[in-house]
Amino acid sequence: MKTLQLFILAFLFVAIAPLSAQSADEIIANYLENTGGAENWEKLSGIEFTGKINVQGMQLPIIQVQTKSGKQMMKADVQGQTFYQEVYDGETLWGTNQMTMAAEKSDAETTNNFKNNLNDFPDPFLNYKDKNYTVELIGNETIEGTETYKIKLVKEPIMVDGNEVEDVSYYYFDTENFVPIVVEEEITQGPGKGMMAQVKFSDYQEVDGLYFPFAIVQGVKDQPGMQITLTEIKLNPDIDDTMFSYPEEK
Repeated sequence: MKTLQLFILAFLFVAIAPLSAQSADEIIANYLENTGGAENWEKLSGIEFTGKINVQGMQLPIIQVQTKSGKQMMKADVQGQTFYQEVYDGETLWGTNQMTMAAEKSDAETTNNFKNNLNDFPDPFLNYKDKNYTVELIGNETIEGTETYKIKLVKEPIMVDGNEVEDVSYYYFDTENFVPIVVEEEITQGPGKGMMAQVKFSDYQEVDGLYFPFAIVQGVKDQPGMQITLTEIKLNPDIDDTMFSYPEEK
């Protein structure tokens, strides 16, 4: 009888283990499948996000455009003025200087680091092996009451003050729906150097068969973040390339 009980327990363990154990590759495959399928993500040529950002109680309209070719732009209306950030026309990375409100080009190091991420459209995990990215399942972690899989993503190195640094980020995937609810990355320069940048995602909604988070909180871990609420997402929109161009000096 004891032998039979041990056999039954062993059978149950073998039957149940594959359901609970997940590899990093399986988690990512489930994520892409649950959000619309890798083949559908690959069909995207561009995305336009429209929403509002909450800054000190003010709701500022924002628009962000991303393209498969690498061109992108984000703009916000601030007290009657348009503020641009991370605008890339295929060669020049630029944005609005917060002090002068004039267009300003980014330095060479920032621009080169930005270019490293251009092949992440529309998602860094799409064909990540072809990009020579590596992923690792760190373990399980509870985030604000939600059980998650913690995945370490390592991309190609970036340059920080002339030194090569690993580009590492941590994604926390909901164990039930296999969607990321938190992304963390160490800040490597500036006043926040050494602190952990954190982005939270929620309110996933379907847009033409693909799922996107419509609520985003961005900031520093364990500190109040900046809230972004999306109101509309357009897939493969008609895009006027002039929106990415660096303004000619008058």
